[in-house]
Amino acid sequence: MEAIEIIEYLREQNFTVKADGNFLELSPPEKITDELIQRLRKHKPAIIAELKREERRLKVLAMLAEEPDTQRAIITDLDSGPNDVVLAIAIRNVATFEMHIPKHKYDGFMLLELIEKGSVQ
Repeated sequence: MEAIEIIEYLREQNFTVKADGNFLELSPPEKITDELIQRLRKHKPAIIAELKREERRLKVLAMLAEEPDTQRAIITDLDSGPNDVVLAIAIRNVATFEMHIPKHKYDGFMLLELIEKGSVQ
């Protein structure tokens, strides 16, 4: 099973699953079986990565929902991994996507300049 399929399965079984740093939070605990624990351990990094991706997407969509006149929303995740900075981007009525930038090449001020240039219509 892939991470997305495992998360979908857990939700279909009425589990609540969250990523907390490098840990998985799963409830209700009384429904957790040894077999499920083994499956989660095997796929834990991928599950956490997918949950974090989903959380970033929901954040940028919420930003657009809160600001009806805003066309784009961006969040920067500096802690997503040891090597990359992740930009989660939403463009109203178009798409959401992520960009992974190597940390050694990431420049937050350059990003702000690009956003500023792109905002001029």
